[in-house]
Amino acid sequence: MTDHALAVVRAGALTTVQDRGRPGHAHLGVPRSGALDRPAADLVNRLAGNPPGAAVLETTLNGCALRPRSTVTVAVAGAPCRVTVDARPVAWGAPVRVPAGALLDVGPAVSGVRTYVGVSGGIAVEPVLGSRSTDLLSGLGPAPLADGTVLPLGRPTGAYACVDVAPQPAPPIELVLRVTLGPRDDWFTREAVRTFVSRAYRVSPASNRIGLRTEGPALERTRPGELPSEGMVLGAVQVPPDGRPVVFLADHPTTGGYPVIAVVHAADLAAAAQAVPGTPVRFVAVRRR
Repeated sequence: MTDHALAVVRAGALTTVQDRGRPGHAHLGVPRSGALDRPAADLVNRLAGNPPGAAVLETTLNGCALRPRSTVTVAVAGAPCRVTVDARPVAWGAPVRVPAGALLDVGPAVSGVRTYVGVSGGIAVEPVLGSRSTDLLSGLGPAPLADGTVLPLGRPTGAYACVDVAPQPAPPIELVLRVTLGPRDDWFTREAVRTFVSRAYRVSPASNRIGLRTEGPALERTRPGELPSEGMVLGAVQVPPDGRPVVFLADHPTTGGYPVIAVVHAADLAAAAQAVPGTPVRFVAVRRR
């Protein structure tokens, strides 16, 4: 076993390997996958001296603990949390040298949901269809981390960033999602469409990497039944029979039969990745270009 590796001491609630995903395979039924908060994943790669496409770790809510077998540079960003090396506090949002055998502990998120851990050289698990991302829907890519997992690391290719602390947006107190209505907004009453773009919803605890589920007023349809399955895109807002909108995230299915009332602008999806259950959600309609 190579010593250029990372041992998982505490896997946390859900920690997965993620990169920029595997777009272009929807016709095969393969979701895009990839880091839900792309800007945070890109940031930890820059801080650790990695290229943008290097694989990182995405933790959920309660972090993880790792022990490198060689000295590495590590950066932690995304949801703010306490970071320690051998129980000593170190910087969050900045490059940190972690000696071989030391214990890096990424603590629970103080706010937000997902924290990202970049390691110099990147996580070098075997790629599947051009990506190292874990896809929870299809099962492609490496399994979610478990205690005792050993992750191979790539060789560092660049110098780590020389910054004190990199600025990052705070997790949202209110999640505002810009949407373009359609293609199936005509399946809903005019009052339902007005409700969708004017009333407040909340993030449901049932949300996951597949979709951000909401709680709030149900949207009434103008017609019964369901559509024949049609293609789904990242950010599609699908409305299941209970009438509560679901925003499709990175591990979303590539087809679906529930009507899509709108599509969220891609730039707003990173904030959705950090919205804790109970966060107010507003959908703001933007005209079609």
